[in-house]
Amino acid sequence: MDFDRADAVNQAVRLLSLRHRARAAALLAPLGLHPGQEVLLLELARHGPMIQAQLSEALGCEPPSVTLMARKLEASGHLRRTPAPADKRASVVELTDAGRALADEVKEIWCALADETVAGLPARTVAELPGLLNTLTANVDTRRSRRGTR
Repeated sequence: MDFDRADAVNQAVRLLSLRHRARAAALLAPLGLHPGQEVLLLELARHGPMIQAQLSEALGCEPPSVTLMARKLEASGHLRRTPAPADKRASVVELTDAGRALADEVKEIWCALADETVAGLPARTVAELPGLLNTLTANVDTRRSRRGTR
């Protein structure tokens, strides 16, 4: 790929990422949430209680980030952390009733954000978008081993 095309691709991905995160922050702020906390809530709403290490892996972020988010959401009454039965050093994280209600509000915001993001795109493109974006994500995933370097 030549530089001009590479620059166009990289700039488009960078700007989308920045603007999507900023828009998410603006939509989440009235709920008292910061970007990242919503995905933690949604993950727990989808899969139920999880050990923090599992949650970190599912979210694709470092364990200290999950610990910080969990502490803040626990302090606000949206989740609880308890020692894991098999390993007292690990914490099981689960939503409270208030957390489940907040997750429902986040789902509404998530739908609105997705609608805004894909506005004007043909339905077929919207249907293909998650697969395309997941492929792009996998291509730059630093956690996987790279085959060959340039």
